[in-house]
Amino acid sequence: MARPDKAAAVAELTDEFRSSNGAVMTEYRGLTVKQLQDLRRSLGENVNYAVAKNTLTKIAARDAGVDGVDDLLNGPTAIAFIKGDPVEVAKGLRDFAKANNNLVIKGGFLEGKALDAAEITKLADLESREVLLAKLAGGMKANLSKAAALFQAPLAQAARAVGALQTKLEQETPATSAPAETEEAPAEAEGSEG
Repeated sequence: MARPDKAAAVAELTDEFRSSNGAVMTEYRGLTVKQLQDLRRSLGENVNYAVAKNTLTKIAARDAGVDGVDDLLNGPTAIAFIKGDPVEVAKGLRDFAKANNNLVIKGGFLEGKALDAAEITKLADLESREVLLAKLAGGMKANLSKAAALFQAPLAQAARAVGALQTKLEQETPATSAPAETEEAPAEAEGSEG
């Protein structure tokens, strides 16, 4: 029978796997407690960076339905459970690993897909979600402006064509003056003389 403390640890890890949209496994051998605290702070509020026993982590991953992490669980392992933007977490881990050679990114998973260390580095090279959304919005706005200009162009062309036609017609027809007034004697005056 499993000890209650191990069963509780497995249940907690299983909940973390289920509630996270991804996780990154790291080896932290050689990092000081202060460095681990600095790493936790640098990853932000949307990440739970936890040191876990490999055997318990394997059981929890299997219970949560996460595949492909067994090979990553050798040596001292800490897991960054991602609840926010995975790009920011990957950047934070990559940057910390550059400054501290003792942190090694082993791999992980994102939305059910297993990732190796190289794929996590590629993920870190992406721009953040907010930047990508801003670029998408800018592109869409530019396309809408182009579409509006395209829809407006035929109307403007039609107005210019009508204006040109009107100018041409005015130039081709001679200026007509008002009919000259002729002096006619009133008919009564002619009939009264006789």
